Amino acid sequence: MILLKSIHWLFVLFIFEQFNIHSVKAIWPSSNSSNIQLLGLFPDAVNTTDPTELSIHSRAMFKAAVLLSQQYNITIGGQFIDWQSTQTSGNAIDAISNTCQIMSASNIIGIIGPAFSRETPIIADLAEKIGIPVISYSATDPELSDHKAYPSFYRIVPSDNAAALAIFQLFIRFNWTSCIIIYQNDAFGSDGAKIINEAFVKNNLTVNNMVVFDIVTLRIRGNLMNILTSSSTRIVLVWASASYTSLIVQEALDSDVVGPYFTWILSSSISLNSFNQTFYSQLIGMLTVQPTTALVVNAPINTTLLNAAYDLWKKYEPETFPEPINVNNYALFAFDATWLLIQSLQQLCSASIINSSLSCISFTNSSFCFQCQFHNSDLFFDTINNMAFLGVSGHVQFVVNRTDRVNGSYYFAQNAQTSTNGMNSVPVLNYSDYNGWQEYTETSVIIWPGTSLVLPSSNAKLDGITLRIGLVGSVPYTISNIITNQFGQNITNYTGYLPDLISLLQTRLGFIPNIEIPSVNLTRNELMEAVANGVYDILMGDLTVTAARREIVGFSSSIFDTSTIIIMRDTPDVTIDLLSFLKPFSRNLWLLILGAMMFAGILICLFEREENEALRNRSIISLCTMGMWYCFGNLTGCGVDFNVTTAAGRLLTAGLYILSIVLLASYTANLASDLTLLKSKPVISGIDDIKSGKMPYNRLGIITGSSLEDYYLREISNGKQNNYPLQSVDDLFDKLLNGVVDACFLDTGLAEYLINNVYCNLTLVGESFDEGVFGIVASKQWIYQQDLDVAILSLREEGVIDNLVAKWFQTTNCPASSETSTAMGIDSMGGLFLIFGVFVILSFILFGWTKRLLIKK
Repeated sequence: MILLKSIHWLFVLFIFEQFNIHSVKAIWPSSNSSNIQLLGLFPDAVNTTDPTELSIHSRAMFKAAVLLSQQYNITIGGQFIDWQSTQTSGNAIDAISNTCQIMSASNIIGIIGPAFSRETPIIADLAEKIGIPVISYSATDPELSDHKAYPSFYRIVPSDNAAALAIFQLFIRFNWTSCIIIYQNDAFGSDGAKIINEAFVKNNLTVNNMVVFDIVTLRIRGNLMNILTSSSTRIVLVWASASYTSLIVQEALDSDVVGPYFTWILSSSISLNSFNQTFYSQLIGMLTVQPTTALVVNAPINTTLLNAAYDLWKKYEPETFPEPINVNNYALFAFDATWLLIQSLQQLCSASIINSSLSCISFTNSSFCFQCQFHNSDLFFDTINNMAFLGVSGHVQFVVNRTDRVNGSYYFAQNAQTSTNGMNSVPVLNYSDYNGWQEYTETSVIIWPGTSLVLPSSNAKLDGITLRIGLVGSVPYTISNIITNQFGQNITNYTGYLPDLISLLQTRLGFIPNIEIPSVNLTRNELMEAVANGVYDILMGDLTVTAARREIVGFSSSIFDTSTIIIMRDTPDVTIDLLSFLKPFSRNLWLLILGAMMFAGILICLFEREENEALRNRSIISLCTMGMWYCFGNLTGCGVDFNVTTAAGRLLTAGLYILSIVLLASYTANLASDLTLLKSKPVISGIDDIKSGKMPYNRLGIITGSSLEDYYLREISNGKQNNYPLQSVDDLFDKLLNGVVDACFLDTGLAEYLINNVYCNLTLVGESFDEGVFGIVASKQWIYQQDLDVAILSLREEGVIDNLVAKWFQTTNCPASSETSTAMGIDSMGGLFLIFGVFVILSFILFGWTKRLLIKK
């Protein structure tokens, strides 16, 4: 019974409220006898005939402006200006139908409105046909800025061209680089989203996706959750009217894609308390960017007009009048639009312009609205173009060939915050086209999603995300150890360069690592396919970035700078060359030296035979032998047992000394160099020897499916698979140590570590080549790519990665080898001693020959 009574009283109150509203509409004074009327077009709520806040506030200020003109005794030909108003549903045909019906029965000399951009073109075309102005208070479509297309149209509200600039400046202020735009599919939404996208592209910002909200089905086209979560940006910009914005936000709340991971920016103010309280925590941090008046940026406004208008509103419609701070800004634009027409009419019909004030508003009347014609339309438009006054929204002025007002672009940003009254939109920033974005007050604080004071990034963050990490690579990149935990269970513990890097990145980014070790049977290229197919979120290892791989997957910034080098067993023994000491001089030079010595010996015999006692009375053979002996002794510097006595002999001896100095010095230097190089010369000296074929290709081992194989096929074999295929790093060292292959390709970091710490009997040959980098592999267009790259770059800039490289790659456990000896062994000088032996034998023979008679006796 009590419940029935409560319902009865609620019904009574509802009927009373409806009566109250209709009573309010009826008490505004009106003079229907006036032939000078302005028409106001105001919107209903979506799919209803109920007025909205925009409609109620704008209509009230429209009527207040007309009544103020009557209070200020502004008359046209002795008549006050009066009004007509009608509601529009957002449908262009309904709007033109209502407008035409009123204009057929009244002298409408100007139209205030319509509210919606989709209604405006057809209303503007009708006004152009009749010759009267249309001044909108909320139609922002940038296409309407074209004066040639809409010569009778003006607007007080800033166009979306100005809004796009304000939004861009907001992104610059917060260092945001990308966003997703959700827009309603009409002129306002489509053209607004288009102009914002163009502004972003022009200034190197990115619109990742353009999502349509269908105003017919009242649903977003596509799966909103999938669209947002699969995007790399976390900024969502909604370009829709207030009624549609509420529906969009509700759908986003139901899909759990609002806070704290997404930052939403709305173009229309909505009632936050209309949502369920369970969603309040998600709404925190949402921003609303709307046009506002000059008062917000401390620019001058006409407070006298504003207060007078408010007084009339409170007098005739007190139930709908809010606190002045809560008056819809579009209502102030509606007042200035109306006042602009009033002032322009007054000036048009002044005596200084038209002698007869009655003729200034003359019409060609017709029962059909399209056949009506305002006679002084050109003068009327010229008057508006030259009009300037201080209105309640700021300075109002228009110029020829522009439908937008001059210097009237003001915006303010409101931030969704909680309070004792629920959710409130708190002003935090204001914007003017000459001063950019500024703090609303000195105490303005923006609360970001998640109730955070930390500015969110526009990019997707890894914080709290679980990553499936495929970990590949041998020691020291990854070292697996079996340890026993506190519960007595054997678990695998990973150490090494890559696990340390994962730990550092986890500390920076806050992700949760789920490490998996891929099968050893998978090649590197097969692992790339696994990442592309979603088996792993990321893949970490000694994975070189190549062009072919980039076609399949994406790579992070460099985590390790690498190159390729040749690794071999220690240099094998060289073949003994007993005559290696003769190599410093060529055969022809040796023959030339011998010929010079013989020729000089003959000359000595010729010069000294008669004068030198040591050469007298000798046979020809003995004489020539002594000459040769003399030249040999002087060339080698060992000296002889007789001296020359003639001037010619002394001069020739000087020549032999000079020749001796140069030949001995050159021989000594070249002999030391050649014998030292002979001692340490490997089979090949570097990659050029392999390219030139100094080693059989089937003796060169390369890991299959690696970037090393790609290099070999591209740069050496011209695509021929003629090398020895290896399956893994372990297989590489097995085949190398067992003599199956003579040399292998390996990345420099791993090769240096292994020969310094594990395989002490191996060596590196030549200079490194094919420089590259290792990167973390992820799918193409991975949404967390930038977050990961920034963390890696910061670690590099701070020197953390360099320290990690030093820790794992610059260690040495192999015994320090002594410096390579340059001492020459018997093998390099054996031939010299053999020749000396020959000389010894010959000397014995010669000695025996000279003593043959004594021996015979």
